[in-house]
Amino acid sequence: MPLTACKGQAKRENLLGVCPAPAREPLPASKDTQTFGLMIKIALTSFIFLLSTLALFWKNQIIEKWLSDDKEGETEIYEQQGKYFGKISWLTKPNDNKGVPFTDTENPDKSKRSQPLLGLIILTNFYFKNNEWKGGKIYDPQSGKTYTCTMWLTDNNTLKVRGYWGLFYQTQTWTRVK
Repeated sequence: MPLTACKGQAKRENLLGVCPAPAREPLPASKDTQTFGLMIKIALTSFIFLLSTLALFWKNQIIEKWLSDDKEGETEIYEQQGKYFGKISWLTKPNDNKGVPFTDTENPDKSKRSQPLLGLIILTNFYFKNNEWKGGKIYDPQSGKTYTCTMWLTDNNTLKVRGYWGLFYQTQTWTRVK
């Protein structure tokens, strides 16, 4: 390619015979641009923090006392090391006619049959995922059987508790104790 004068300098022409445009120095960022970038970073950080807080708030909505479907007892649900558990915290009739506490007489483990029903852990090892508490078990002290279980809130005061046995299931509606 022949050399030509482009704005006082010798440069090579491109294939069309036109001198390329001179390179420009980038403009220094203005104070407004820097401030805007900082505002975007703060907004994104705040949004991520808000989402994290809401997720924590939502998954802990279950931590409370819940009145059973039959209104015979309350279960207190609590969190321990990232898992959720529940224990019987109140019964309409915790003791027999002699004042002796009712015990877990149907438990398949004979060594646990003397445990009082009040304070008995009946919900174990639930984790929160996709607006449900799942992966846990529910123990029925009346039958001595344990079932896989899933729980979810239908509103702030209503907890659905579904126990599975094979292909079948039973769902109870528990109510938040106020």
